[in-house]
Amino acid sequence: QHLQSPENNILGDNNEFKITIIPDVENKALIIQDTGVGMTRDDLINNLGTIAHSGTKHFMENLGQSGDMSLIGKFGVGFYSAFLVANTVDVYSRHYSSPEINVWSSNAEGSFSINSAEDYDMERGTRLVLHLREEQLGFLEELQLREIVGRHSQFVSYPIYLQVTKTKEAEIDEEQNEE
Repeated sequence: QHLQSPENNILGDNNEFKITIIPDVENKALIIQDTGVGMTRDDLINNLGTIAHSGTKHFMENLGQSGDMSLIGKFGVGFYSAFLVANTVDVYSRHYSSPEINVWSSNAEGSFSINSAEDYDMERGTRLVLHLREEQLGFLEELQLREIVGRHSQFVSYPIYLQVTKTKEAEIDEEQNEE
């Protein structure tokens, strides 16, 4: 099903797919969000609910015997590799067909919670919040993020944006300073 085709435009006016990376230095969190189709509560449980769940295995089973097995190397370790750099992970998601926003949270100790995020505002898509370990704060640095995204995004067909903060020093004369 092609979600963006004119005859099947179920995404509405905002049918742009994109990924945005936001380093939140103040809160020691790396945020990765997309404007994809999002996930329902059941999707969060089925896709993120267990460390043993293998999206790659499921993909290969669906691909069938005629599939190109070399694709398996392009998927990486998977979602749970996030816990190599983060103490806790929160996944906010809103499915395109639902007004409901849910948040999946875990600290990788064998359990997770899913709650309604009623006060949270987002369009469709998913927002991954990695609460970084103290020794992994380098992942909030612009140069490191640019290098990682450049190295690992060659097969991503959607635009990836990196939010950066720039500071500028300016001299202020005494009259301006008083104002």
